[in-house]
Amino acid sequence: MRKLIAVLALTPLLLAQEPKRPRILGVAHIALFVSDIEKSRAFYKDFLGYSEPFKLDKADGTLSLTFIKVNDRQYIELFPAPAGGDRLNHISIQTDNADAMRAYLGSKGVKVPDTVTKGRIRNSNFNVKDPDGHTVEIVQYEPDGWSMREKGKFMTDKRISDRILHLGIIVGDLNAARKFYGDILGFREIWRGSRDGKVLSWTNMQVPDGDDYIEFMLYKDLPAPDKRGTQHHICLVTPDIAKAKATLEGRLGSYSRPLEIRTGTNRRRQMNLYDPDGTRVELMEPVTVDGKPTPSSDAPAPR
Repeated sequence: MRKLIAVLALTPLLLAQEPKRPRILGVAHIALFVSDIEKSRAFYKDFLGYSEPFKLDKADGTLSLTFIKVNDRQYIELFPAPAGGDRLNHISIQTDNADAMRAYLGSKGVKVPDTVTKGRIRNSNFNVKDPDGHTVEIVQYEPDGWSMREKGKFMTDKRISDRILHLGIIVGDLNAARKFYGDILGFREIWRGSRDGKVLSWTNMQVPDGDDYIEFMLYKDLPAPDKRGTQHHICLVTPDIAKAKATLEGRLGSYSRPLEIRTGTNRRRQMNLYDPDGTRVELMEPVTVDGKPTPSSDAPAPR
């Protein structure tokens, strides 16, 4: 009886010492491998209308990576790499306290580094792996970091969209992904859809302290690494897809793929674009065609 009383007395103390999850504010960036940096710059800058506020070079002076700015908190990072293979380098989510997030994830059994470091652009960050092996960078924007240094700059009216609505990643085991993103990180499911009504195709998981989300692209058998560019994707929100199409038709340049507006399974109008390496950039309206929510599918997961 005394042991039970002692355990009960210690329980509040133990709970108080358990690290709490800091806020997760949204999707920060997606990092992509590109085989021809100049062609990629033409796509993201000239065609989509974004600016390149800063870049990082290797010791030999060649490009290490460059940053395409969507807004003050969201970027697309481009890493030069040979053609072929998976074009996804990593995804990133923003927190308000990277040190606290490292401690919290470690307490949940996630493998984390010993310390949080500052990257070359002076933001605090560290990397973890999700159950499908995707690298997930946790980033905190620091007051002296380059992101905040350029706050309010490099955002012209040429941008085809001013926000990344979601990032799409391939997922093989839905339960494991939901445990990591949902149970541990606090994302909540907001919708699930099916192409054929028989097997689940997508699950959308929204960050706990914002409106951005990650879209799980569900597969029983994962596509080959060099076939993942249309599944690992960026979704840019636009209020008027027809207007966006007209704008892009005036900027085609070397872009030769058709511009086709379609209504997705989620009943939102959208248009798929593809960068020079085949990575899909989805333009999508924020609401359904009639303003009514699309019911979630009750189809079973692929596995």
